[in-house]
Amino acid sequence: MYEKTFPEKRFNRTLAFLKKHISNSETILDLGVENPFSKIMKKEGFKVSNTGGEDIDLDQSSIAASPAEVVTAFEIFEHLLNPFTVLNSVKADKLFISIPMRLWFSPAYRSKTDMWDRHYHEFEDWQLDWLLEKTGWKIVDREKWTNPVKKIGIRPLLRRFTNRYYIVYAERVK
Repeated sequence: MYEKTFPEKRFNRTLAFLKKHISNSETILDLGVENPFSKIMKKEGFKVSNTGGEDIDLDQSSIAASPAEVVTAFEIFEHLLNPFTVLNSVKADKLFISIPMRLWFSPAYRSKTDMWDRHYHEFEDWQLDWLLEKTGWKIVDREKWTNPVKKIGIRPLLRRFTNRYYIVYAERVK
């Protein structure tokens, strides 16, 4: 469907999951600056705006002020120190979150050159579920999938059958 690049499987699965639950007439606030996937959503006809690059651990004003009906956070929460506060600031009634899951055989990702490109949280599925429950969200649907790599070794072998990504669609509990 999309380019044969590293995130192709993730992008295709995420787009299918999004389309399964909302129409492209609903407005979306995508957390984080414009990125390859927010461009895909726009290309698919979704009305998407992004936060402005502010540190949303410290400043959730753009999230709280957004009139969007849906909030998406695709591979964002692992970079946050305080996802609890961010989730509490969401005013929309629909939420999509995807995360790379914690792998028991691999340490959390940490870029050596980019101080923002680090994973402070690599959740297990139950941890994200609990966080959503504690912040007033009910999970409506969820999926997991693997991310095999074309390398040789024990870790690449484990990646063939160990789920790496977790995506959730949740609605605000009223």
